[in-house]
Amino acid sequence: MIVDTHCHLDDPRYNDDLDAVLEQAKAEGVEKYIIPGADIATLERAVALAENYDGIYFAVGVHPYDKEAYDRALLERYIEHPKCVAVGECGLDYFRLPEGEKEIEAEKAAQKEVFLDQIALAKAYGKPLIVHIRDASADSLEILDAHAGEKGGVLHCYNADEQLLKLSSKGFYYGIGGVLTFKNARKLVNVFPKIPKEKLLIETDAPYLTPHPHRGERNEPAYCALVADKMSELGGMPRTEVEDLTTHNAKVLFGI
Repeated sequence: MIVDTHCHLDDPRYNDDLDAVLEQAKAEGVEKYIIPGADIATLERAVALAENYDGIYFAVGVHPYDKEAYDRALLERYIEHPKCVAVGECGLDYFRLPEGEKEIEAEKAAQKEVFLDQIALAKAYGKPLIVHIRDASADSLEILDAHAGEKGGVLHCYNADEQLLKLSSKGFYYGIGGVLTFKNARKLVNVFPKIPKEKLLIETDAPYLTPHPHRGERNEPAYCALVADKMSELGGMPRTEVEDLTTHNAKVLFGI
């Protein structure tokens, strides 16, 4: 069995054929899914999907690009739901910063404030974090090292920055998705063997970051199989071991 630990099944692109998507995923051995909380606007759909499908779970959170919509009271309304397994995806994303030194600092400060509050929320309710980091490794490491709780979390779409491997001792796991199959993913390919096996997770980030050879198409949980194949190749372990290992890790972290 494979667990897709990060897939946006609440995205409108699955509205018309979700059952077919899940059937195809099941045919590839994918039987459990976690919908991260990225957009407040789709949270209720994520909850509804978790209630209607045995294998679907969800998290509550706000992506750093949507920080203006952050509503802690709304997240707390759902955080104790029996199928809510985490807080996030929350974090820092400095890829698109405004122009001007003061504007940049204000943007970073605003992202940090919302990130820290979601960390506090996770600690208050005993949930792990789903962390989004883009072009912000140093600040993210500083915050997580100082403030993350005992439950740790996962670095979603791990960016291959080796300094972040320090967080494995803080209970953090590393989400590996379609990027591992990209021809230009040399950095991640080189770092992959250094990630502790007991900290590896499989994810797709569907409908985004579709793995080779399907780049340019809508990503789907079924493509976890392609990620598992690449992890098997690079890790020098049988595909079945990759499945067993990552499923065990997902169960440990998320309690599913």
